[in-house]
Amino acid sequence: MAGMTKDDIITLPNGHLRDVSRRVAVDDATRSLVKEMTDAALDWEASRPHEISAALAAVQIDRLERVVIVRSDFDDKTSREFTALINPEIVKYEGSVEADYEGCLSVKDIYGKVPRHTKIRVRALDIDGNEVRFKADGFLARVIQHEIDHTKGVVFIDHIKDETDAFFKLDENGELEALDYDEHIKNNSILWD
Repeated sequence: MAGMTKDDIITLPNGHLRDVSRRVAVDDATRSLVKEMTDAALDWEASRPHEISAALAAVQIDRLERVVIVRSDFDDKTSREFTALINPEIVKYEGSVEADYEGCLSVKDIYGKVPRHTKIRVRALDIDGNEVRFKADGFLARVIQHEIDHTKGVVFIDHIKDETDAFFKLDENGELEALDYDEHIKNNSILWD
């Protein structure tokens, strides 16, 4: 199915986001999946003037396959290139653990301060089936941890659901604004059901 859009991205409370994805072979079906994921990510981004689509996991388009795409250039919204990571895994966590803001295409309009390692070592297959190993730090390390979590059925809010001052939304100017925990989060059971 080519030409996926933002409407193909599933969001909580869809239970498939809590399922574990299966390992896949790198073949034409996987390459087609990467194209579908890229189409959906870019269409979502086109509807959000203040945000980029940094990455996407296959489960987010309702495919339980261990495939992740990561934007090649986070600073240039005109760049439409993504790098595919097939069966990605973190082989080592390094650095310190720091909390920073995250959002998710599958968690509508809620952002949170999530603790993550600042450095990781990753192993995956590329789009041609070759094994790749690399170190990631900073924002890239955060993005990859977030996406690999998706392949395990974990959503970013799971890391912070007991924190009362860690949830935010974007205001009309694209700035983060604190959410009232009791009003918007504690009583919003769709996030964790």
